[in-house]
Amino acid sequence: MCRKQFTRKGYLKHHKQRHSKDKQKQYLCTVCCEQFTTRSGLFYHKQTHTATMYSCTQCERRFNTQYSLKRHMNVHSSKYKCTECGKCFATNQNLSVHRRSHFGEKPFECTVCSKRFTDSANLARHSRIHTGEKTFECAVCSKRFTQSGGLAVHSRIHSQEKPYKCSECDKAFSLSHNLTVHMRVHTGEKPYSCPQCDKAFSVSQNLTTHMRVHTGDKPYKCSLCDKSFSQSSSLQTHKRHVHSNRKPYDCRYCGKMFKSSRLLKRHVYIHTFAKPYSCRHCSDCFTRPEQLKTHLLKVHNEGTWFTCHTCQKKFSCSSVLKAHLLCHDGVKPYACSECQMSFYSASNMKQHQLKHSDFKQFCCGSCGEYFKHKRTVVRHFNRCSVKLGYKPIF
Repeated sequence: MCRKQFTRKGYLKHHKQRHSKDKQKQYLCTVCCEQFTTRSGLFYHKQTHTATMYSCTQCERRFNTQYSLKRHMNVHSSKYKCTECGKCFATNQNLSVHRRSHFGEKPFECTVCSKRFTDSANLARHSRIHTGEKTFECAVCSKRFTQSGGLAVHSRIHSQEKPYKCSECDKAFSLSHNLTVHMRVHTGEKPYSCPQCDKAFSVSQNLTTHMRVHTGDKPYKCSLCDKSFSQSSSLQTHKRHVHSNRKPYDCRYCGKMFKSSRLLKRHVYIHTFAKPYSCRHCSDCFTRPEQLKTHLLKVHNEGTWFTCHTCQKKFSCSSVLKAHLLCHDGVKPYACSECQMSFYSASNMKQHQLKHSDFKQFCCGSCGEYFKHKRTVVRHFNRCSVKLGYKPIF
């Protein structure tokens, strides 16, 4: 049913009862009225209502049996410790499975999609994606899960339980893994190192994402155009910025709409005169981080220029160099929908399209007058600022 394996026949028998829909839950807890299909399930559950729980003196975790506590203590005693990252485990088997993540060993392959896994349990859980089987149901909201662990974590939403507390700050977590990752904020530990460069990461997923910089792998493809991305978040940002006209973020000073909170934040600096990016070498401050980066390169010779190998022109940002290279290739991928003109960049195309429209999207924060072009409103805004006794920001 779910490919889970057991060391004893009795364990398998009890597990199969989870998959049986017509099996009656005949064992009733007299304290909370929760029902169970097996006597042993009721027995272990009852211990949660008594004072006979076995508590760990080092991390406050509690266990139903003394054996479970004893096995857990191996984590603190470092009996089964990974020599690569220092993580400790309760059993030698768990350590062996974990070590495969450092060496890329994935011996278990899905017969449907060929995806590979470090252990059979992960393969079994993955297989339910293809079968659609969700055998574990929440008793409160009836939501179903493919894994018992998923149900256990979900149950903490209803109970508001966060048993894993940080010893350095007041944060608490519903998962021990989340606490482990969080603790690296305090320790500065980055156990996942890139074999291609000197970068290191505190989370294994960040290393996986980073490796695509070296491999060029871009598994997330846009369904609306031919672009691909190395991260799912980059794909979502692309769809929102390029293929969507939705602008849910509006400026409270001038009413201009934006597609992201980041763009709105940058825009608001025009009205507030804020310059949050300061140079550590001198007293100069800047509205945007790229302005500070350019300043450091030009004035203090700090950082790395991105040089065009064709004309030797230098740029402070790789994205600007990438757009510049299109000039040498003669590629103009951005075509105007109103006429036959094409452009090297999306920003140039948008600025051109204003010629076909009477829409004025740029507003002066001082007098409220609207303009078609950004450069026009900047010049006008500076004049207004001088009249009001402020120093021009551009």
